[in-house]
Amino acid sequence: MQYLILSDIHANLEALGAVCQAAAGQYDHILCLGDLVGYGPDPNAVVEWAREHVATIVRGNHDKAACGIDDPAWFNPVAEAAARWTRAQLTAENEAYVRGLAKGPRSAEGYTLAHGSPLDEDGYIATLSEARQVFQYIERPVTFIGHTHVQGGFECRRREVRQLARRPVSEEGLLVELRDDTAYLLNPGSVGQPRDGDPRAGYLTYDSLRNVVRFHRVEYDVTVVQARIRRAGLPAVLADRLSSGR
Repeated sequence: MQYLILSDIHANLEALGAVCQAAAGQYDHILCLGDLVGYGPDPNAVVEWAREHVATIVRGNHDKAACGIDDPAWFNPVAEAAARWTRAQLTAENEAYVRGLAKGPRSAEGYTLAHGSPLDEDGYIATLSEARQVFQYIERPVTFIGHTHVQGGFECRRREVRQLARRPVSEEGLLVELRDDTAYLLNPGSVGQPRDGDPRAGYLTYDSLRNVVRFHRVEYDVTVVQARIRRAGLPAVLADRLSSGR
């Protein structure tokens, strides 16, 4: 089975469209690691796309804040403002869909989906020490994670944890062959708001039969999204940061 794995779309319809176009014909099912909304200007369009196309999804922290499960007052001021704006924009049907998203982790044959950590849906796995702690508890060989907006991941073989290379520079992407004797935490990066210094939309494809993953980046028209963010009255920093991927 071939999968397209997305995370942290954050209501960025332009980036999502570029990913779908680039990945066309390369997957059977779409898996999503959460944060459909927040930050970006097109929450309804992105949620409606997910309702139609995504096979399996877990919720993200911005999804919870945008539908009232969590209080956005816990966010920083920029994220809080975006969460409150998003909730005001969502239709009743789309808000209900977001509220009904499953809590991670969710497991299928051979892999697990989580937004943050499989131990804590809002926890970050960004460092080797954080990855080591998680590897002590996970049971499935491949766990897909999001939340950090940083593409890459970690592998654990014979209790040695190593960080994987990040960010493919070519259009072909970065191929990683998964070993049977190794456990993995793999992050596709953010579709809608990368924070690893690369403004291109990030995503991952996974071939479960060949046991390989490929990290991808694709360019999109950032200026279109920036203009829509500013017109919506969202905090200007949310538009500015898209140019740098920070």
